[in-house]
Amino acid sequence: MTPTSKHSDLLNTLNQMKEHNLAEGPASAELRIDRLQRAIKLIKENHRDLSDAMSKDFGHRSAYQSATADIATTIKLLKDAIENLSAWMQDQPVEAPEPGMKAWIQNQPLGVVGIISPWNFPINLSFGPLASVFAAGNSAMLKPSELTPKTSALLAELVARYFAPEELTLVLGDAEVGKAFSALPFNHLVFTGSTAVGKHIMRAAADNLVPVTLELGGKSPAMVDEDADITQAVERTLTVKTFNVGQICISPDYMMIPENKVDSFVEAAKAFVQHSFPSMQDNPDYTSIISDNHYKRLIGLLEDAKKKGANVISLAPEGEVNYDDKSRKIAPFLIFNVTDDMDIMQEEIFGPLLPVKTYAKPEEAIAYINNNPRPLAAYYFGDDTERQKAFARNTISGGLVINDAMTHVSVETLPFGGIGPSGMGAYHGIHGFKRFTHEKAVVLQSKEGASGKRLRAPYKDKQAALEEMLDS
Repeated sequence: MTPTSKHSDLLNTLNQMKEHNLAEGPASAELRIDRLQRAIKLIKENHRDLSDAMSKDFGHRSAYQSATADIATTIKLLKDAIENLSAWMQDQPVEAPEPGMKAWIQNQPLGVVGIISPWNFPINLSFGPLASVFAAGNSAMLKPSELTPKTSALLAELVARYFAPEELTLVLGDAEVGKAFSALPFNHLVFTGSTAVGKHIMRAAADNLVPVTLELGGKSPAMVDEDADITQAVERTLTVKTFNVGQICISPDYMMIPENKVDSFVEAAKAFVQHSFPSMQDNPDYTSIISDNHYKRLIGLLEDAKKKGANVISLAPEGEVNYDDKSRKIAPFLIFNVTDDMDIMQEEIFGPLLPVKTYAKPEEAIAYINNNPRPLAAYYFGDDTERQKAFARNTISGGLVINDAMTHVSVETLPFGGIGPSGMGAYHGIHGFKRFTHEKAVVLQSKEGASGKRLRAPYKDKQAALEEMLDS
């Protein structure tokens, strides 16, 4: 099909879903819970097949990582929505200005929500937003990534088995299909991916005035303060940097450490990686880079840094290669003496490469973070309460974790989203429910209608009373 016909077919599907929503009326609490339960059932009954498909798409992916991040975490989000749905759906009364008048906020479904999900966590970043979308009473069209074709094809088969097309429709296709998808007149559009693509998504949505939620990533910093336990900071940062081999939107993208901590930092990093991954190329716990293009891009970032004077330290196990073209497995690297003219300090890395900058005073680190685009997440290591508060107050990011990395994403009661170049809007828990509903103002006028009568002519008597009030 040509892009034009793809758009017309997609538009026809969307219009049918909108017509069905209007005909059926707002989804009841029972129907919303049923959809959420079916989503859980889809994932639980097919989790092994889904994990196997994800591993094949990656070349190799740790089964534990898939079970943790894509299966268990997603089920937890869906269950949280079920448990809290009744409370979320209640109208919210507000104080009325006149006796006898009543006012409240009604949470109303938006309609049909479009979701464009990425490849790095294909289940979590499809069904995570769906938990909020379904809880809010909407239906959805889902476009998963073409970079995980086996997982996307399996999802298409499963979605058709567990859901009616007017509830959830999955669209397969390449970037051209994605372009046509983003141009549809959804009632809301969710996109997870790069900042560069996010700009195109927002531009396409603007033609139809479609509101968007964008989760875009960026370069998330980790600052190690002078009083921090350097070993703890290294271990907790590298835990995330090696999980899914750093192919995570909130993976630490660079670290800022005191200049006198370099040797202890390197020593702790080597010890941690050796303990966690005594081998890598034949280790089922160590995941591959998603594609040849992404693999080559990461090697290019590394080579560019070397050419421009960086001190590159491989954390590959002794006797193993640093990276292998066939397995697409890249060992973790520490990159010191980085400068802003290096590509690795300008692009979101999305891999096991960790630039490390040093500072003489903590203020230098905070200034550097603030002089760069606002990140999706920031991480601070240090035990002094006042300095923790100062870092939180003086830096701006989508989320902040103190003395750990990535922990905030698993707390359903917290909003998850970016700010500025790292995104807009947030979801998870009640925040997702609110994101995908319209808070409609409702007023029930009193029998006397006093607040409305003040607008009726003649105004002569009312004018005198009004002026007296204004002059008092």
